[in-house]
Parts: sequence; C-alpha cells; structure tokens
Amino acid sequence: MSTTTEKAVESGSTTPQATLGGPAPGAPPARRKRRRGFGALAGAVWLAAITLAAVAAPVLPLPDPAKITDQYSIPPFRQAAHILGTDPLGRDLLSRVVHGAQISLSVAIGATLLALTVGTVLGVTAGFFRRSVDVTFDIGTNTILAFPPLILLIALVAVMEPSIATLVIGLALVGMPTFARIARANTIAFAGREFVTASKSLGASTFRILVREILPNVALPVFSFAIVVAATLVVAEGSLSFLGLGVPPPAPSWGGMIAAERESLYEDPYLVLVPGAFFFLTVLSLNLTGDWARDRIGRESSL
Repeated sequence: MSTTTEKAVESGSTTPQATLGGPAPGAPPARRKRRRGFGALAGAVWLAAITLAAVAAPVLPLPDPAKITDQYSIPPFRQAAHILGTDPLGRDLLSRVVHGAQISLSVAIGATLLALTVGTVLGVTAGFFRRSVDVTFDIGTNTILAFPPLILLIALVAVMEPSIATLVIGLALVGMPTFARIARANTIAFAGREFVTASKSLGASTFRILVREILPNVALPVFSFAIVVAATLVVAEGSLSFLGLGVPPPAPSWGGMIAAERESLYEDPYLVLVPGAFFFLTVLSLNLTGDWARDRIGRESSL
C-alpha cells in the first residue's frame, strides 16, 4: 500500500477500496445489477407474453380446452396440431394452459388490486389519525395474521361456493394486512414532513392532505410490493386448485391440471411438467420483476 493510501486510511478520510478504485463498501457490484436487470427484463417479457395469450385466448387458433378427442396422451412435439401434447382424455395441453392462465392471472391480479386498495386506505387512515383508529387497525390486522393463510382460505372456500369471486375475496383478505402495514408505516414517516405541515398551516382539509400529499408518497412502495404479492397469490390459487378448492372443472387451472395428472407423473411426466413449467415461470417472473421494481423505487426515494 502506498504512503498516500496509508495516510488516508489513518486519517479516516477514505478506505483502501475507494482509493484503489474498487467499489465502496456495501455498494452492490455492477455485475449483480446487470444480472438482476436482465432477470427482470426476461421476467417482464414472459409476463407480457402469457398475459397477452390469456387475454387473446378466445380468438387464438386453439382447440376448445374441454373438448374430448381420440388423440389420447400424445407427448409434446409429436404432432403439429398438438404442439404440447394432449392429456389422457385427448384435450389439447397448450389450449388448457393458456386458458388456465386466464384463471390464475385474473384471480391473482384481481385479489392483489382489491387487497392493495383496501389495505392502502386502511393503512393511510390509521397512520395519519393514530390513537383509537390505529389501535383498531392493529387489532384487525393482527387477528387476520393470526390465522394460517392456507387454513383461512380453505375455511372461506368451504363456506362459500367455489368460484373466481370467492377466490379473489379470500386471497384479498389474506394479502390486505401486508399492504395496510406498508401504507401505515410510510404514512407515519411522511405525516410529520414539512410539506404536510405547510398544507395544514394553509388550511387544507384532511381529505386534501391525504389525497394530495400523503397518498402519492405511499403509492410507490405499495405498488412495487404488489408485484411480489401477486406472485404469492398465484401460488395460493394454485394450491387451492390442487386441493380441489379452486374453480371447479371443466374450467382448466394450472393447479387443477397438476392435481388431476399427479398419478401419471412416472408414466407420462409431461402431463404435470407442462402446467408446472408455466406455473413456475410465471411466479419466478413476478418475483424477479418485483425485486427489480423495489430496488429502483428504493434508490429513487433515497435521492
């Protein structure tokens, strides 16, 4: 180490890494940033493709996902008409996984938006008014969090008729406390800032302060976390469908397809691997995109 570097280190003005041109302590390596950015891009491309396919499924040249034919258990890439093969009833697997994406994504996105909306409103209200409102908020969220999520969902689906609406309500109830707590924490952090105090001094109404000053600052971290929550809810919907508590047949769903063919895993593993691959790639893409969004928003908010 040079004399200049030794003196700088002794004086505490710099570090050996900074002096020698290396990254500062705690800074993420550039390679890790590029890798995470590439993963987020690949995830976004997959999500765009599967979402577009799910939305356009009724007009795509795909067979009826419930149509039974005499093309039994054809492995993938054996026939051009059934590129991903068929199941033991002769139903086209590509058509079933694309139509299954409609259910999985609509349930996950619907439940996420409902949980985000309700949770944000409750969290902002509790964080701004505090006192008895905050106490009631804590009791409510802690009560919901006290129940194991899967047990709560099973109980709700068992009481209500299994349907997309039931799944959306149940999954939103499970995800709502997370959004509410994030919104509450950010509201408490911003409620004492100068711009909020200035608005109060100028005579702005409480509603205006909440909507114009607090909510825009709370929205970014809440929305970034929503992508990761959507991935969790896709898994939850698949778990319920696997247990037979999701959307009833003949409507296809990824979890239901895996459950129906699990006995054929050794003889015809593609019957499980095809919907499982779509399930895995979708959840992975949501997590990669969500992590990237949280990192970007975290850096921007620290500036």
